[in-house]
Amino acid sequence: MEYITMAHGAGGKSSHELMEKVILPELSNPLLDKLHDGAIFAVNKGKMAFTTDSYVVRPRFFPGGNIGKLAVCGTVNDLAMSGAVPKYLSLGAVIEEGFPISELKEILHSIRMAADEAGIAIVTGDTKVVDKGAADGIFINTAGVGEVIEGTDISPLNIKPGMKVIVSGYIGDHAATVLGARHGLSLPDTIKSDCAPLCHLTKAMLDVCPEIAVLRDPTRGGVAATLNELAEQSGTGIILDEEAIPVRDEVAGVCDILGFDPLYLANEGKLLAIVPSDKAEEIVEVMHTIKYGENACIIGRVTSEGAGQVGMETAIGGIRLVDMPMGNLVPRIC
Repeated sequence: MEYITMAHGAGGKSSHELMEKVILPELSNPLLDKLHDGAIFAVNKGKMAFTTDSYVVRPRFFPGGNIGKLAVCGTVNDLAMSGAVPKYLSLGAVIEEGFPISELKEILHSIRMAADEAGIAIVTGDTKVVDKGAADGIFINTAGVGEVIEGTDISPLNIKPGMKVIVSGYIGDHAATVLGARHGLSLPDTIKSDCAPLCHLTKAMLDVCPEIAVLRDPTRGGVAATLNELAEQSGTGIILDEEAIPVRDEVAGVCDILGFDPLYLANEGKLLAIVPSDKAEEIVEVMHTIKYGENACIIGRVTSEGAGQVGMETAIGGIRLVDMPMGNLVPRIC
């Protein structure tokens, strides 16, 4: 068995062979091993968070990750940004006829590694096989369930003037990496996708400050799109400090070559937080002690002026408007 065939999606002997010899060796756990139509699991009292997403990234392998790692981290992070501890994940794959089994195994291994790091269990799933040319190799859908941390209330409506804006690290790494791989650019080894599960970082932040107003992962549209959404939803203005925004020199170089602004590039392992001013420094200090938060910093503040807009104080002292991006500037980066 070297390649996916239509028979692997037909529900017969080949389907069972794919499950037993390729999928279960990587993803096996007591809930998934029942191979029932759904998973049954216990939940604690309190609120639950639920999310779903689909992944069509091109190319499907890139420095720092692949479509499988991206699928797990993306859904884990959506739960984490809701103030939840991720618990259970479903995994659906649409695979093209002729897809190499060796690539599928590599993707499944990355899925397992990312799930283990996040502490989430893959408990149910589905596989469909389509004609060659119908799915660009493989598309993945994941849905996740998590337990909301007691005492949290993550909502743009909680954003108030005077609050501070925190970013967890360098921005634009993921999109720059995917763009480099897509266009065949020779990039330094220091540029790779930031794809990572952020649930342990958000848990530490909420432990020190349950009053965090908002957590968001700035994926498509980047920091610019995310902050514009939050400013509009909260009816406040946001001012960024240009010199405080962390961007790797190598990413800035890619942006110069391809004509992009790092503020608009997607991230898959970074978060934005809007927090009470008197807790901002303490939150950043805690983030520095947690994996994926070592480069966290304060990059801006919330104001009562310019409702619904994002501005940036430039190095020369002026303020320029940071607009919402028009359309998808960099398609298929997740």
